[in-house]
Amino acid sequence: MPFARIDLIKGKTPEYRAAVADIVYRGIVDVLKAPDGDRFIVVGEHTADNLIYDPNFLGFERSPDFLLIQVTSTVGNDKPSKLAFFRFIADELKEELSVRPDDIMINMVYVDRSDWSFGNGDPWN
Repeated sequence: MPFARIDLIKGKTPEYRAAVADIVYRGIVDVLKAPDGDRFIVVGEHTADNLIYDPNFLGFERSPDFLLIQVTSTVGNDKPSKLAFFRFIADELKEELSVRPDDIMINMVYVDRSDWSFGNGDPWN
C-alpha cells in the first residue's frame, strides 16, 4: 500500500497542493494499481533554506517550483510500472499545473507488507 510525501517550497495555494496530491494519488491507483481509497499523502511545505537541492544536478535546471515526491509502496515494484508512474506524474503535472519537468524529482521505496501497521499496533499481513 503506498504512502506518498510531496515536499515543496512554501507559497503555493491550497488548491495547487491539493491538485499535486490528486495527481500523485491517481498515479498510485491507475498506474501502480493500488486499491482505490488507499490515499495516504503528506504535503510538506518548507522555507527555501529547508528544502535543499542542487538546481543543476545531472544537467537539470531546477527552479524554486521544485517538487520532491517520494512514494513508499508494496505495489508496482517492476520496471515497467515504475517508468509508467514517473511518466504519468511528469506529464500530468505539466498538463494540469504547468510544472516544468526539470522541477519534478520522484523516488520510489519498496517495502514488504510486514513493514506496515495500519492501526492498533498490529502488522499488516
